[in-house]
Amino acid sequence: MTSILDPFIEFVSAHAWLAYLTLFLAALLEAVPVVGSVVPGSTIILALSALIPGGELRLQWVLLAAALGAVLGDGSAYWIGHKQQREILSTWPLTNYPRVVEESETFFRRFGTWAVFLARFVPPIRAFVPVTAGALGMAPSRFYAVNIPAILVWAPAHVLPGVLAVSALHEYAGLPHHEHVGKHIWMFTVVGVAIIVGLAIWAIRRRHGSGVATAKPRG
Repeated sequence: MTSILDPFIEFVSAHAWLAYLTLFLAALLEAVPVVGSVVPGSTIILALSALIPGGELRLQWVLLAAALGAVLGDGSAYWIGHKQQREILSTWPLTNYPRVVEESETFFRRFGTWAVFLARFVPPIRAFVPVTAGALGMAPSRFYAVNIPAILVWAPAHVLPGVLAVSALHEYAGLPHHEHVGKHIWMFTVVGVAIIVGLAIWAIRRRHGSGVATAKPRG
């Protein structure tokens, strides 16, 4: 079992740029409406963060890759909504998710500007609120004034748990940073947690989308 992750760890060590690109794309795609419902971006970020304490990846570059991906993803969704206004909310593929679109609009109307900040931490509507904010006429300056601080909180919130879990195993379990056995133990631990988090998010999304299949598309 201790050799299962050897090829993966060695590959990441030799191609760290590819891991950073994966983090960037995971954060970006998770912010895209509909696509974000199936891409396990948070799980990927949490799992790869387990490689930071061992030196395979750098904390600052992991945070930067995740943050830039989220900014680009949220920003792209916002500008599409801003350009097409309410029409985008009744256009395919959003018409296949009427319940989530309605929840996002209700969430935005309830919390106003703060909806953009809070939605970053609510998986079912995270990918839908930026486009909704644009469609409902939120000014770009107001959007970015809230969105960027939200992402600056969101990125560490997804990266640091993996780093802290791994560091705690090194500190309190006496696992050396560069021993393969120790490394695999914490890798399995963090990946296991990432899988659990991913399943929880999937369950929440499935519950919120349970009415989608039977609901008739808008328009």
